[in-house]
This record gives sequence, C-alpha cells and structure tokens, in this order.
Amino acid sequence: MQLQERERNEIKKMLAAMQQPVKIVNFTQKFECDSCQETRELMEELAALSDKLSVEVHDFIEDKEQVTKYNLDKIPATVLIGDRDYGIRFYGTPSGYEFATLLEDLVMVSKRDSGLADDSRKKLAALTTPLHLQVFTTPT
Repeated sequence: MQLQERERNEIKKMLAAMQQPVKIVNFTQKFECDSCQETRELMEELAALSDKLSVEVHDFIEDKEQVTKYNLDKIPATVLIGDRDYGIRFYGTPSGYEFATLLEDLVMVSKRDSGLADDSRKKLAALTTPLHLQVFTTPT
C-alpha cells in the first residue's frame, strides 16, 4: 500500500497531535503471508510521517521470544507501544475504517490516555479476572 501525497498530508496533520513517542512493533514472515509485506511497508511509511513514531520489525518464525512477549498467535500483527504495552494489537493490514482506527490509537497511545470517562475507568479497575477483548471487522 502506497500512500498518496494528499493522504500523507492528512495523516501528518492527524499525527501532529501526538505528544510522546510510540513504537510500532510489526510481526511478519518471509513466506506464506499474503499481506505481511504490505503491512510492514505501511507501518514504515507511517513512521516516516512523524518524528514521534518508530518501527521495529520481527519475524514471526525466527523471533519466538518477541512473539511470546507480546502473546501473538497470527500475522501480520502490529503492536502499539507507548511508555508501556497497552495491549493494542492489529492483525492483518489495517485498511479502510481500520486505518482510521490505527491513526486514532497512535495518537491516544502517544497521549498515554485512553479517553475513557472516570466511571468507565473505575468499572474496569474493579475487574478481578483477566479480560480478553477482541473486535473483529470486515471490509463490508
């Protein structure tokens, strides 16, 4: 995926709201992954649009320690890291609505704030067992 000049300019405007650095950790592999290269290239292109973004690329097969560290089970996988791992994962190539979500998440991670209301934060803090939340999307 190659971003057009107009898109790059709009993305730069959105990313200008970033306050702190964010690392994009991308997991790929050389063979048998149709969208891995496209996803890696997109992450690298994004990182070039802001001095607050960096990309770290790992091979899903060769870098098992990193795969385990981030608890990944499929690729392509993208992890967003701020001052810590917030548990945000994107699987597949974030395109369409998912691309807008990726950009919003990058800004939120850079601000170190989820934007949740105090009431929601209190309810989440009261959870006593681990919660694994997944959101699935399709292009349609």
